[in-house]
Amino acid sequence: MSEERFGEFVVVRRHGDGHVAELALDRPKAMNAVSTEMARSVAAACAALGADRDVRVVVLTSTHERAFCVGADLKERNSFTDADLVRQRPVARAAYTGVLELPVPTIAAVHGFALGGGFELALSCDLIVADRTAVVGLPEVSVGVIPGGGGTQLLPRRVGAARAAELIFTARRLEAAEAAELGLVDRLVEEGRDTEEALALASRIAANSPVGLRAAKRALRLGHGLDLRAGLEVEDAAWRSVAFSGDRAEGVAAFNEKRKPQWPGE
Repeated sequence: MSEERFGEFVVVRRHGDGHVAELALDRPKAMNAVSTEMARSVAAACAALGADRDVRVVVLTSTHERAFCVGADLKERNSFTDADLVRQRPVARAAYTGVLELPVPTIAAVHGFALGGGFELALSCDLIVADRTAVVGLPEVSVGVIPGGGGTQLLPRRVGAARAAELIFTARRLEAAEAAELGLVDRLVEEGRDTEEALALASRIAANSPVGLRAAKRALRLGHGLDLRAGLEVEDAAWRSVAFSGDRAEGVAAFNEKRKPQWPGE
């Protein structure tokens, strides 16, 4: 396993052959509260991972034992003038969109508190694995703002408009079992096993064609919310991008020869 730091508060670990990358939030003294510096680091790490053609899956984790991420750094925000807040907004937004726009499948491994911007980082992933200590929620209206890291758009896509409205308007926190029941997380695991299970899931996904994975994610994301005919056009474009690829040729050959494919990734 290799490690690379992006600033003081973010570390990227590449596991095994490098096809699975772990993007770890590492600001334990602040329970991974997202400061301006940390936001810049998350965006930079995502840019590097997105450009790395060896990476097939990214797992978003936390080094803090009791929290995934408690959201925006309100202590820092309290010192801001209005002008400071305006200047910081693009920096903060880039962190969330950096995760959201990663071109490969992404999995959040959540334990402890995942609140506000912390839960929005998890929602920006394709899948969420949570252990039984997880507490999630979007409490922003209780401090006079709104979920501004994608929460008002991503949560309805998971649980529907009415359920999302109830959760956002009440600002309530949900413990792991209820979060799983309502679909806010995809897989509930035993305490302390969220990262392990997420990495295992990532390894299974990474065994598949990297060209196919990127194209499938693109079709899923771009097609969501479109009418069926438009969505099928998005799917067709994604299909055409892989139909004549080296991965497709290798996949068919490996199937017929009853062996594991050796993906060229092109």
